[in-house]
Amino acid sequence: MASKICVVGSGAWGSVVAKVVGDNVRNNAKFESRIPMYVFEEMINGEKLTEIINTRHENVKYQPGLILPDNVVAVSDVVESVKDADYLFFVLPHQFIRGVCRSIAGKIKPDALAISLCKGLDESNQGIDLLSNAIRNMLNIECAVVMGANIASEVGNQEFCETTIGCKDKVRAAVIKEMLQTDYLRVSIVPDEITVELCGALKNIVATGAGFTDGLGLGNNTKAAVIRLGMMEMIKFCKLFDSDSQSSTFMESCGIADVITTCFSGRNARCAKEFVISGKSIEEVERDMLNGQKLQGPPTAAEVHIELKKRELIDEFPLFTAVHRICTKECPPSSFIACLKNHPEHSKI
Repeated sequence: MASKICVVGSGAWGSVVAKVVGDNVRNNAKFESRIPMYVFEEMINGEKLTEIINTRHENVKYQPGLILPDNVVAVSDVVESVKDADYLFFVLPHQFIRGVCRSIAGKIKPDALAISLCKGLDESNQGIDLLSNAIRNMLNIECAVVMGANIASEVGNQEFCETTIGCKDKVRAAVIKEMLQTDYLRVSIVPDEITVELCGALKNIVATGAGFTDGLGLGNNTKAAVIRLGMMEMIKFCKLFDSDSQSSTFMESCGIADVITTCFSGRNARCAKEFVISGKSIEEVERDMLNGQKLQGPPTAAEVHIELKKRELIDEFPLFTAVHRICTKECPPSSFIACLKNHPEHSKI
């Protein structure tokens, strides 16, 4: 029997993922051709967004200009979108994962596989955890992850890029790869699921710091220092979170490549630059620049800060800490340079 796929989320990246998967499975007998895509219903100039997508095959709000294959069908009811699905691609801002999972818990196939492309961390009374664990625990199904240097508009334009699947199950990982890989999107598989996922979350903190340097009028040498020091803190945090974290994973697309592209062209860097220049709050910048989309860097920095404070490790992660304190206006953006100059990495002999 052909496997059924759904895409939960329809922002810029969700729309691109739906296009990639929709194109790949259209003529593949292993999969049902129809791809339901959950769309949070909105009115656009008097029309429902779902109706626009299903008639014009274009998400005019979040990814205008990208033509979706006609086998991708916008569905406004999340429960309906996941009905009988064997593979569920979660492509949502991480702030919405728990709410969506609550809505569909108990209403999906028990042997379904979730694939999270969400970049962030889950926060609860017990501290921070992986979003994949939130999905696993709330839905009682397994969850793989996909992270990489994947600016949505560039993937939508079919510009060459890479991505990384984090999945311990080689058989299921191969199926995910079959759904995602194209001649312009090359996919690698690593079993180090936790590191792959953490890279996708933590790189947004580093990118926010890179945006601060743009806003301060500094050049690429300074940004390169942010990338290097940020990567060092990412590696250290991953080892702290998971002692089995593999250094080689940081050389995959989910690691150094994603950090670089996000620091130079991602939404977190762009908004952090505007935050410094304008003096607006993070919330105001997000509202003014992102057309309803969400920033991931500032909330992830806040979540990580809570964890570091609980473990009394704030001083060991000065870049992560500085990003959080600047985003909350506890410190001015200019203080970020002192953080870089005095980073403990420079004291090593």
